[in-house]
Amino acid sequence: MTFEYWWLLALPLFFALGWFASRADARSVASPAQGSLPEAYFKGLNFLLNEQPDKAIDAFVDVVRLEPETVELHFALGNLFRRRGEYDRAIRVHQNLFERADIKDEQKAHALYELGQDYLRAGLLDRAEDAFNRLASGPYAGAALRHRLSIAQMVSDWPQAIDLAEQLQRGGDGHHDRQLCHFRCEQGDAAGAAQALPSHPRPLLMLGEEALRQGRTQAAIDAWHQVAEQHPEFMGLIARPWLQAHQDLNPSDTEGLAVLEKVLASHFSSDVFQAVYEARLARDGKAMADEWARPQIQQSASLGALNQMLKGQGSDQDWLKQLVATHAEPKARYTCKQCGFQAKHFYWRCQACNQWDSYPPRRL
Repeated sequence: MTFEYWWLLALPLFFALGWFASRADARSVASPAQGSLPEAYFKGLNFLLNEQPDKAIDAFVDVVRLEPETVELHFALGNLFRRRGEYDRAIRVHQNLFERADIKDEQKAHALYELGQDYLRAGLLDRAEDAFNRLASGPYAGAALRHRLSIAQMVSDWPQAIDLAEQLQRGGDGHHDRQLCHFRCEQGDAAGAAQALPSHPRPLLMLGEEALRQGRTQAAIDAWHQVAEQHPEFMGLIARPWLQAHQDLNPSDTEGLAVLEKVLASHFSSDVFQAVYEARLARDGKAMADEWARPQIQQSASLGALNQMLKGQGSDQDWLKQLVATHAEPKARYTCKQCGFQAKHFYWRCQACNQWDSYPPRRL
């Protein structure tokens, strides 16, 4: 068998042809990718990574203008508009997505869910509720139900809120006992609220108030006694009615006063201090009441407590009373531990951030 020397020339030729073919195939694969991801897209990502959302929006708008079929980029752009507070533009983006006929049902549901959030943030509660109602089934059903519950709370529709919270519980979202308790209290159903969450102080406080209005003084004391034992920090909210209830049953009874003094030792409150001081003032006289009050004020360093004690002083102390009252009374506020909003009266839900149980029951 003779060796054909022309094979030595054919081998480099075959190698060169293979190299050119591989380069052509790489270009054909890379060119669509470059076409679907313009340079502005990567600029937008870079702006997002550098926490420059305004510039990112401008870059993504250019991409959407060049590539109107990019569904996911439309979602990202709409969310950026919403985060920046441009709710009208976010609504237009998500509305256009929802009305497109060439996207999948799951993407339509996603667009409707985002549209509901746009309406909610813009304060268009009716439109938001309508959007979330249309998501009763599917992957966004649970999230839409939670938004509907939030809307029901905003408009104080407590029957609707109760129904939605119970639906969430039946669906496996079992973290709404506290909300159900408050919803029933807002309806005036203290017994139902206690059944929903027996450990919460609000139903016990309400049950005592209802019993007192009905003339069932002992029942009121029994309900509030549970508060004193389980939630002593809340006794400042009912300190005066608590003492009055004991006085109505037995004018010589000292049990009510003893309970408040015990509460004061472990959970100081200017409201409890004021109720106890006034009771001691009426029973023991000013000298003994002041003698009891001084160590309390020194230990607590409470300007409010000092203000209460000075109110009973003589006219020669008017300048001091006025000075302390000027500084103490404006500061007698309940403060939300979530957002810091201050209120003169105690609320179970913050008027600013709408969080339940965010106010500690103690004035500053």
